Amino acid sequence: MTDAEHPGGGSKFELLVQSVTDYAIYMLDPTGRVTSWNPGARRFKGYEADEIIGEHFSRFYTPEERAKGIPKIALETAEREGRFEADGWRVRKDGTRFWANVVIDPVRDPAGNLVGFAKITRDLTHRKAAEEELRQSEERFRLLVQSVTDYAIYMLDPDGHVSSWNAGAERFKGYTTDEILGEHFSRFYSEEDRAAGIPWKALETARREGRFEAEGWRMRKDGSRFWASVIIDPIRNDDGELLGFAKVTRDLTEKRAAEEELRQSQKMEAVGQLTGGLAHDFNNLLTGISGSLEMMQVRMAQGRTAEFDRYFMAAQGAVKRAAALTHRLLAFSRRQTLDPQPTNANRLISDLEDLVRRTVGPAIEVEVVGASGLWPTLVDPNQLENAILNLCINGRDAMPDGGKLTIETANKWLDERAARKHDIPVGQYISVCVTDTGTGMTPDVAAKAFDPFFTTKPMGEGTGLGLSMIYGFARQSGGQVRIYTELGQGTTMCLYLPRHTEEAPAEDEPILSPPVEAAGDGEVVLVIDDEPTIRMLIAEVLAESGYAVIEAPDGHAGLRVLESNARIDLLITDVGLPEGLNGRQVADAARVNRPDLKILFITGYAENAVVGNARLEKGMFVMTKPFQMDILAARIREIIEY
Repeated sequence: MTDAEHPGGGSKFELLVQSVTDYAIYMLDPTGRVTSWNPGARRFKGYEADEIIGEHFSRFYTPEERAKGIPKIALETAEREGRFEADGWRVRKDGTRFWANVVIDPVRDPAGNLVGFAKITRDLTHRKAAEEELRQSEERFRLLVQSVTDYAIYMLDPDGHVSSWNAGAERFKGYTTDEILGEHFSRFYSEEDRAAGIPWKALETARREGRFEAEGWRMRKDGSRFWASVIIDPIRNDDGELLGFAKVTRDLTEKRAAEEELRQSQKMEAVGQLTGGLAHDFNNLLTGISGSLEMMQVRMAQGRTAEFDRYFMAAQGAVKRAAALTHRLLAFSRRQTLDPQPTNANRLISDLEDLVRRTVGPAIEVEVVGASGLWPTLVDPNQLENAILNLCINGRDAMPDGGKLTIETANKWLDERAARKHDIPVGQYISVCVTDTGTGMTPDVAAKAFDPFFTTKPMGEGTGLGLSMIYGFARQSGGQVRIYTELGQGTTMCLYLPRHTEEAPAEDEPILSPPVEAAGDGEVVLVIDDEPTIRMLIAEVLAESGYAVIEAPDGHAGLRVLESNARIDLLITDVGLPEGLNGRQVADAARVNRPDLKILFITGYAENAVVGNARLEKGMFVMTKPFQMDILAARIREIIEY
């Protein structure tokens, strides 16, 4: 070796070694005695060069390691394998210890003979202390987690198998650590959730989005259920590799029960408010009807029949207002009779735009933004028109000094998180949003906006049923309505309605043939209604129009007529009939032997599950009570000639 290569003498290499203070670098002879000593060695170990040269390096080892022969093993390993490397405690001159990383390399002459060893030592005491502190911290955290009983905290491997289990998990779920380690966490979910793949979707969401959070029913070991709040977070190493999941579960059963009790209390309060409002409005309407009838009786006794028209008009006006009120109530309760059809919302809004502009007035700018390629939706188009018009009127009222009203449509794909936020199933929807630049709402007002009879308008200027009707229509149509508002900035009301795969009919495609004005020609109509007054009135209307009438007080009596050989050209039936056989069931039974029978459903309380959310079958029609007799007569003629 040259002077520069050889670690001895006054070479450049030795000058470099002597200048290093961050490493202890020194030489040993083949027996392990110190032959050189640099400033780093003096700083780490406390010995001066003249104190340590010639001494055996084993004095730097602890008594325990010397007793095990570790210094000798280190030199033998370095000579045999070309290097020895290890971490461990080493001893300073003053007897204190430090944690060191040690590397020993053999030094050989050109002939390959061992002439000594080069030894490098790094002081890692600070790093060792930090690692120990981290280890102790993790241990304290582990003990803390294990001692927590209010939360179930446990770990899963990347596939979802339980790898740790705390006392809270044992208390909530009933499994001991020995029973549950290695088992898949899906056993904590209900059969319905497992069948829907919820556990696996939860892990996928946590893996993809960084967290899964939800509430739902979870299962205990004994098969009982509890309502849980669940958080799942992924655990990754520094390279981003997934190591597993941390899962925290809280038992919210008591909290849910308290919330349910509060909701029930609020329901009863709402029912009280609803019945109070109904009683007030219907008492007014009944007073108008009964008062008009009484005055007609008085005038008849007086022979003053010329004044009858005045009271007729008053009574009919009250009846129409009552009909409008019940219609809105049925909409809120999601029991109104709908006639859902594939509908192009853009086209519907375009047809409605002129009416909206006239309704809101010249002080308000109206902008319509229709999405290109908007999907069709299956709704009652008349009710959708009413809903949009009501939203526009609300927007107008929120802008007394003028402003801007925007009607906008869009296609929406709601994933699991968005659907949960909107309280509707995952899937494709269209949105119809009406935005105003008006006064906005406070959080308290927005929270009550859909409550029946709640209104911020002055007494006598609003029923408080407009938004509740829109809410009922949206929910009954399989959708939702949401409020986005900021006080002083404005409000956006959005209807979300499910996408329908069938295209809406073209504008000029007729849904029904035009009404035909024609008298009866011996046709026979079967009328089924459990209310004698209604049967009597309908029978009189039919007789006046030239039709023969058969009456039945319930579904069973009507079905006996339908199963006979009697001629029946039209069946008129109430939907809600007594004796366990409703109008839809009667109609379906009648169609077995009379497949072309025309059917008109009349209903005051629409059983939507009976009439169905889908379109009525061909030759089936619906009218909602109350109706005017002349409109009924025209409708009957239209159906018979259809």
